[in-house]
Amino acid sequence: MTSVQGTAVDIPTEDGVADAYLAHPGDGVPRPAVLLFQDAFGLRPQLRSMADRLAEAGYTVLVPNVFYRHGRAPVFELPDFIDTDARPEIFENIVPVMRALTPELAMRDAGAYLRWLADRPEAAPGPVALTGYCMGARLSLLTAGTYPDRVAAAAGFHGGRLATDAPDSPHLVAGRITAELYFGHADGDPSLPPQQIERLSKALGEAGVQHRCEVYDGAPHGFTQADTASYHREGDERHWAALLDLLKRTF
Repeated sequence: MTSVQGTAVDIPTEDGVADAYLAHPGDGVPRPAVLLFQDAFGLRPQLRSMADRLAEAGYTVLVPNVFYRHGRAPVFELPDFIDTDARPEIFENIVPVMRALTPELAMRDAGAYLRWLADRPEAAPGPVALTGYCMGARLSLLTAGTYPDRVAAAAGFHGGRLATDAPDSPHLVAGRITAELYFGHADGDPSLPPQQIERLSKALGEAGVQHRCEVYDGAPHGFTQADTASYHREGDERHWAALLDLLKRTF
């Protein structure tokens, strides 16, 4: 097992300073970089653990607090385990913050994260990979289309609202994407109904984007997050296999 070094870091942006977590192998060798976009609950021990696992596999991983405009992480008070009963009250606080992060602001920030990684000695030169969870899957897709020259691969898991009727729907960036994409969708996810899955896959196919979209049978929305009641071990293990395979192929 590769030893991992994890560090709290600050990233300057056009709108302030984003706190983040950086994980990388402890051998001092520059590694391909992965930008990990959070779910709605934000930067917390669960996401640091996921970053550490990717670092153990040989990558330099950055997990920014995308809600930094509302404070340093943890932005929200969360229990150690987020059960079903706790979710309504938690989301009363989360939803306004999520809505405030417009695609324009999020992509401005993504540019800052990518520039910061490009200057880090822990990150190997060249394009990066992206992975995102829940709302982070949207950010992953948007970033791949907004910064195509900086992204070699992008993944998203249990993402919602990826292909809506809105004029700023993430799937509309498909024509600008040059990266290889992978999406692992939750089964029966109300935030990503079958028509959106079909619309996303069609947009990527028509744009000539190399991609794979898969529905994880029996896995609910949030299936990768072990600190929540939505965790689904089989779906999570499948997610890790797919993500590491994508990274291996594209780096």
